[in-house]
Amino acid sequence: MRGDYLRVKEIMDSKHPVAHGDDPATKARALVRDYGLRILPVVDENEKLQGIINRGSLLTISSSVSPIQVKGIMATPKYVASLEEDAYSAVKQMIRLDEWCVPVVSSAQDKTYRGVLGLGGFIEAIIRTSPEKLAKEVSAIMSTNVVCCSSDDEVEQVWRLMQEQSFGGLPVVKKEKLVGMITQKDLLESGKVLPGFESKKGRFRASPKVHMIMKENVVAVEPSVKAIRVAKVMISKDIGRVPVTDEKGKLVGMVDREDIARLIVK
Repeated sequence: MRGDYLRVKEIMDSKHPVAHGDDPATKARALVRDYGLRILPVVDENEKLQGIINRGSLLTISSSVSPIQVKGIMATPKYVASLEEDAYSAVKQMIRLDEWCVPVVSSAQDKTYRGVLGLGGFIEAIIRTSPEKLAKEVSAIMSTNVVCCSSDDEVEQVWRLMQEQSFGGLPVVKKEKLVGMITQKDLLESGKVLPGFESKKGRFRASPKVHMIMKENVVAVEPSVKAIRVAKVMISKDIGRVPVTDEKGKLVGMVDREDIARLIVK
């Protein structure tokens, strides 16, 4: 790294797992769940990038014995980074497209898969080399118009809201106070994916409630906390978003990895 010039290859994850088009989608789901992945690149027999799978597409698989193959649910990436690309430029593109992780190939001409660039890797590099870029208070960068859910809401309803609004997770509130968080990762790990699907007995299962899946011990911060502290929590605990509460526990905002990355590159 030299000054503000940071190349994608310096911060990408070169050991990120991949899938192949003919793999069962259930195998891809297991990889994403077991390794806590946000995306899973799909490559061919020559290691050329074919597409990606994200958590949302895997949540549509209702059975552990689904016949669907990876190529049936993979999508074309909105953006693909290359090894020698300037990381700041790449992250600006990711923010513009609302993408937290993107595949990396050798170059614009050579589509050989080389790894994954995530906002987390970028933020971690900045914490280490330029922490002064994260000196602002959380109140200056947080979102205040936060979509929430209740612990009594049905999981299926919350999942559909996540899909429709491209949310990775939602805070759970009761009388405006934060009581938990529910994320796509929680849904994937719980196995309660699309609860409205038919069970083996031919009857529709009742949708579980959010309180059955949500995490209750949520890391939250107050608006006066510095962005660098939140960034360190995100990296150390591998979480994507941190709720912001006042001294009484009332939810007043949310800060996510995109907010942190935007502060760095602006």
